[in-house]
Amino acid sequence: MKNKILRSMVLGAILFSVPLFAIGGASGPASYKSVGQIGTVMMNPYKVAPLTAIIKNGGYDIKDVSVSVVGKEGNGVTISYQPSNSDVLTHGGIPVFGLYPDYINTVKVSYTRSIGKDKGEKISEEYKIYAPPIYTKGTGTDQYSPVPKAEVIKKADKKLANNLYLVNHLIRSPLADSGEAVWNHPVGGAMEWDLEPYVWMVDTNGDVRWYLKADEIRDSNNIYKKGNMMGFMQTKDGNLLWGMGQRYMKYDLMGREIFNKRLPLGYIDFSHHIEETEKGTYILRVASADQKRKDGKNVRTVRDVIIEVDANGNVLDEWKTYDILDPYRDTNLLVLDQGAVCLNVDLDKAGQVASKEDLEDKNAPWGDVTGVGAGRNWAHINSANYDKRDDSIIISVRHQSAVIKLGRDKKVKWILGAHKGWSDEYKKYLLQPVDNKGKKIECDDMYSKCPGYENAEGGFDWTWTQHTAYVIPSMSNKDEVYVSVFDNGDTRGMEQPAFATDKYSRGVIYKINEKKMTVEQVWEYGKQRGFDWYSPVTSITEYFPKTNSVFMYSATAGLGKLMTKTGVTEPILDEVDYNTKEILFELRFKGMGGTIGYRAYPIDVEKSFKK
Repeated sequence: MKNKILRSMVLGAILFSVPLFAIGGASGPASYKSVGQIGTVMMNPYKVAPLTAIIKNGGYDIKDVSVSVVGKEGNGVTISYQPSNSDVLTHGGIPVFGLYPDYINTVKVSYTRSIGKDKGEKISEEYKIYAPPIYTKGTGTDQYSPVPKAEVIKKADKKLANNLYLVNHLIRSPLADSGEAVWNHPVGGAMEWDLEPYVWMVDTNGDVRWYLKADEIRDSNNIYKKGNMMGFMQTKDGNLLWGMGQRYMKYDLMGREIFNKRLPLGYIDFSHHIEETEKGTYILRVASADQKRKDGKNVRTVRDVIIEVDANGNVLDEWKTYDILDPYRDTNLLVLDQGAVCLNVDLDKAGQVASKEDLEDKNAPWGDVTGVGAGRNWAHINSANYDKRDDSIIISVRHQSAVIKLGRDKKVKWILGAHKGWSDEYKKYLLQPVDNKGKKIECDDMYSKCPGYENAEGGFDWTWTQHTAYVIPSMSNKDEVYVSVFDNGDTRGMEQPAFATDKYSRGVIYKINEKKMTVEQVWEYGKQRGFDWYSPVTSITEYFPKTNSVFMYSATAGLGKLMTKTGVTEPILDEVDYNTKEILFELRFKGMGGTIGYRAYPIDVEKSFKK
């Protein structure tokens, strides 16, 4: 009887096992069809970069890879790079970057294929890969395309022809599921700054070759996973670094997450700027989550704290600028155009300024409002750049129209800005403008109106409501530091002009002698472009020694015309030769609808795949 039961169990096991063999098990036959001589093609492997793919290794050992995504017929830009063997191992095959959307791409690859200890064979083959159209979360109204169209105004110079540019825009007004929450206990901060981001890359034909599917990272139902995506930069390892509200993150160009961390608990509201230092640490512009004021009140502060964190997220240092500078200096705050206070654009307030009574009102609200003291938007720091020469930081303080250097000792080293309105405590830090022979330049109205303010041909001027004050290491030495700045130009001369159309923006480079406490303006571009190039808010200027060019993104060019109801916003991207000021490349973005530009940034694809 026992043997009979056992025979029945064995027979049953065989019968039930037959269909399992028929469909294959976990180690059964291959179920993915190869297109070429290795594995299958996997589109958008990490969900956030739809214009990427991986040609999987198919179980082979792959090395010595080259990739070319062939440009479209006519004058399309071919993107070529050589992924390192480490990249191929990391992605499990050949990483393909830079596909055209809604297009059957021709992708040429070459590689060495082997199994085990085989010598290996060199293979070159061609793939046809279709990438779907761009998808972005939209407004439903006041939007004409997934991202604005890029029009080439000046064809790229040969040395820039293969450049890619990352573009970072935001929706101008919150969508229905964003900007819904504010901080409480204590009040203040700027959590309501929660605008849908648009992040993509264009080649020098203006064609889209990459975009970030931001809704895979953002979660509108989670206050710790929303906010403005800003501050994109390419780190020295070729990856992308940026922040968003209560987080900061790093991804590679294929969309693979390297880290995505919440801010340390003592801080809130990242926006504008993050960077990696030469030491491998990170500098972030944040705010305090809870600050005790001298009047006994606890508040969350607004865009006025800088922190340095290590690779593990440990806070190494902090600069509370309301303890270092004067948060009650209202000279520049009183002449700010309230129609465009950074991304807070209110067309109904165009040309209006705040009153002294408003600023000094003890019952004024806390939070993201123009005002004085910790807990209000008195500083609006939009960049913090590390200066390794003396272990310091250089910050751009928009609402003070000043670029300021701060030491590790939390003391001011110098102030690049109009002398007007600084108290005695800070006067010794104010830089004296000089010409190229070192001769002192005199300025009127307590050094707020310098020669460049009046002269149509330009000349020395301070920066006004500026963005991105960056050290130029290749030009700087022990005693002199060169700094590039985007001078937006609102409040120029510490006033609003009689006519809004008199406003203009500039890209400008200064040479600062830190021993003599002097500043010389050595380069400027933009004044001659007038109101058309005027960018009331945001934007960037940065010098790149590799091409000896100055990159500028007048990210809200035309916003002035929109505010005066004489035109529309059309951001302008320029690369200008440093020596001749010849335009080497110019793009103009059109069809902005309800979006607004923040920054753009050149991307080096080869650096991303050389590890």
